[in-house]
Amino acid sequence: MTPKPSTASKVFLVDDDASVRRALTRLLRSAGYEVKPFASAREFLDNAKDEGPACLVLDIRMPGLSGIDLQRELQATNAILPIIFITGHGDIPTSVKAMKAGAVDFLRKPVKDHDLLKAIEQALTRATRERAKREELEAIQSRVDSLTPRERQVLEHVVAGQLNKQVAYDLGTVEKTIKVHRARVMDKMGVASLAELVRLAERAGIGKM
Repeated sequence: MTPKPSTASKVFLVDDDASVRRALTRLLRSAGYEVKPFASAREFLDNAKDEGPACLVLDIRMPGLSGIDLQRELQATNAILPIIFITGHGDIPTSVKAMKAGAVDFLRKPVKDHDLLKAIEQALTRATRERAKREELEAIQSRVDSLTPRERQVLEHVVAGQLNKQVAYDLGTVEKTIKVHRARVMDKMGVASLAELVRLAERAGIGKM
């Protein structure tokens, strides 16, 4: 049974073999995916745009930048683009290297339709999940960035488990002032409890002191 495309259905295809590009483009479009084919890794880097969850079907061996080279380039930019490698020269060391670097799958040519479509659906599911996590983290960081330097200090002390009077002592002020700052921190962070505040602070990399 052929997997059905998810709502995140964009697939980038990079292969220097024109016949392979045409065949896979037809297959993926007939399966309901939006396909963006490229003849080289460089063409992909120069023209591909980040327009939401997507995955990359990538040939290993190509003139110029290889598939592995492109994988490294994408990792360097922290791109969320799960990769499915396809190759007619699939040796075990290359496969292991690709998978350790985060590839979703490594398929030998000629690729079986079902195997490719299944791998693409897994890749798109991963892309959607990872983008959601990144967007959540960016939203949390935006809240942290909205804090004043003093509010940030109060946040760090509070999530470390200190009471208001302890925070006041450490910061050289009075407890009443700390209560005001703490209330503002809770409001800006959009939380109603200390537990929520601690969870968001940990997500933003603000741990226990």
